[in-house]
This record gives sequence, structure tokens and C-alpha cells, in this order.
Amino acid sequence: MASEIKVPVLPESVTDATVGVWHKKPGEAVSRDENLVDIETDKVVLEVVAPDDGILEKIIKTQGATVGAQEVIALFKAGKSASAKPVEAKAPAAKKEAAKPAKSQTVDAPPSLRRMIAEHDLDVSQIKGSGKGGAITKEDVENMIEQNKKGSSAKAPEDKVVPFKTEISVGERPEKRVPMSRLRSRIAERLLSAQHEAAILTTFNEINMKPVMDIRAKYKDSFEKAHGVKLGFMSFFVKAAIEALKRFPSVNASIDGKDIVYHGYYDIGVAVSTERGLVVPVLRNADLMLMAEIEKNIAELGLKARDGQLSIEDMTGGTFTISNGGIFGSLLSTPILNPPQTGILGMHKIEERPVVENGQIVIRPMMYVALSYDHRIIDGRESVGFLVKVKEMLENPTSMLFGGKSPEALLLNL
Repeated sequence: MASEIKVPVLPESVTDATVGVWHKKPGEAVSRDENLVDIETDKVVLEVVAPDDGILEKIIKTQGATVGAQEVIALFKAGKSASAKPVEAKAPAAKKEAAKPAKSQTVDAPPSLRRMIAEHDLDVSQIKGSGKGGAITKEDVENMIEQNKKGSSAKAPEDKVVPFKTEISVGERPEKRVPMSRLRSRIAERLLSAQHEAAILTTFNEINMKPVMDIRAKYKDSFEKAHGVKLGFMSFFVKAAIEALKRFPSVNASIDGKDIVYHGYYDIGVAVSTERGLVVPVLRNADLMLMAEIEKNIAELGLKARDGQLSIEDMTGGTFTISNGGIFGSLLSTPILNPPQTGILGMHKIEERPVVENGQIVIRPMMYVALSYDHRIIDGRESVGFLVKVKEMLENPTSMLFGGKSPEALLLNL
């Protein structure tokens, strides 16, 4: 007897979701806990797995369908995989195709890679994994996509693999139309909301990064050996931002209706770019973390974000956000607020520039920083003061960022 496959219970505040890529076809054998389909919300991707060994009998909700919590999306029959009927029993000519290895449905990879593989109809057996233990990486998938493009360039238009709901105009001026993902739609809504509801201004400053870079160069090997994680710039900025937030509490506040909520804790959001869009996982109680704890948490959240494994809890809340556009080469930008927060710090590319020190022109590794803030509750004096304090601490990290303690004590926890 067939059992029902249902949409998982959705996170609080999420009313509906979108059916993503189906990793199995009707009639195909599956193993217990094997991912059947991705369910996309405006915040996270949920995996729906097989409850037992058996067969996916019928898909009720196809890719792109809007569904609610506990809605039936497929029928499943438990039993030995040998009893599975052929996926497609078409014309005799299909016999040769049946002998081919299964494609993306059986790949053991993060949801983001499985989506790429499924959307481009790649043959997993042809992808050579270059990751640890032969694991398939994003670069491996992208290389296979490029190979397929080159190999199919001479094919007729009807032979092209067209992604879901994609229309391609053939000719000298090709176009394609794809539905906006739920996450991308949500990002668009929040950005428009921030621009319409907040009085956003941005103030700028520049930081001489040589002191921080000298500390990193001196302690990076010892730090990594002691903690198993690399010493990056973000932990310095998180620490500096928290100290500045303590001095300017309105930058760590939020607006709730006609009330201003001043937070006595420091939950710092760190913006992460993924294939699906920008997400902001949160470092909770970051003021209580050591440098190593900050780096470890950032690394873990970054991996979860890229693999589509972030939970609602990982992204809920946050009192202040830091975004690093410098990793993409951005020299200067005006970051947009992450509502209901009232401030966001933008980091940028480090570039050597001539500056004047003690009346002499010297070359220093400089970074422009930007603070976008809600002028409804933050005045210019506070915003400028906040950014100046961040600059002061990063340019003199030993005495200010480390609170008078030695870098060895805080960096290496010795």
C-alpha cells in the first residue's frame, strides 16, 4: 500500500514553500533517507527524504508548485528495490538508454550541487570528483557543464536541455526566462522595504590595515595550529564593531513600530553570498566569543550557507550586520540595511595607496569602510563616531582591540 510523502513542518513565520528539484522519477527505486526532493522556502532549503527502501510511485506536486506544510506531494511504496518498475518504458530504442548509469538522482552532494546537476541533466558517472575522498565539488560540476556546452554547440536548438520554465529564443539575440527563486523574491522584498521604510544614509572612512595584517602574518600559523581554523579579517572587524557598538548603542538598536529597542547583547550577522542569493547567518553573543570561536563559527555558517543547510535559527535575529564586498573586488559601496536593524558595516578591498604619516608620503594597505544607518534614530555624530572608533581600534589593535591584553593571550588562548 502506498504511503504519502508530505511537505515537512515549515519554520515559524513561513506560510508556504516551493517544490524544487525532484531527485527521483516515478517508478524509480530509492533507499531509506535518500533525498527525494528539495523544498524551498524564502529562508532555507528543506530536504524531503524517503521514509524507507522502496519506490517513488507518483509525483503529485511538480517542480515550481507552491505548497503548504504537511501537503501531500508524492506517493511512496515501501519494499525491496528490485520490485521497482522501469522508469521509462517507451520505444525499443530506449533500451540502449536504459543501460546508461543513473544521472543526478543518486549523487551524494549538497543540495546546491544536486540542483546544478539536475538542472543541466548531467551524468554523475562522468563527473570526476576532485574533492576530499573523490567528492564532487562545484568546480567539477561547472567543468562538466562547460564540456557539455562545447560538445553540444553544433546540435539543433531542439536538442538543448532547457532548465525548468526557461524559454530560449534561438538566433543571434538569445534570451531565457526563468522564475525568480523564493529566496531571491524574499531578498527583493526586504531590500525594497528597507529603502521605502528607513531613512538610509551612509558615512565613509578608511583604515590602514597594516597593523592587523602584521598581526595576522605573525600569528597565522600558530593560530591555525592551535585552533584548526585560519585567522581572517572578519574576526578583527567583529571585535572592533562590538566595541564601537558598546559606545554607540543606537547603532545596535532596532525599530519596533514607534518604539526603539536597545539591545543589551551583540548578535552579529555576517553576510554570505551563495548560489541562491545573499543570506545573513548570525553569530549569537559574539561579544563573549574569542577570536578563534568567531572564526570557527563563521567558517561553519559559511559552509552551511553554501550547502543550503542553514536553519531558521541560524538566520533569525541579529542586531547588527557586517558585509564584506572586498572579497569580490569592491573598492567602495553603500551597503543596504538588514531590517529591522539600524546599521550595517561594509568592508571593502584592501589596496595599497599613498597616504601621509608624520608629514611623509608612505604606501599603506588601505581599506575603505562604510556604515549605512537609519537616520530616524541614528544621528550623523553617532554614525561618524562609530566608524571612527572602528578605525581607531583596527589601526591600534594591541592596545584597543585586545583591551590591553597581549595578542598571544587572545589569539592563541594560551
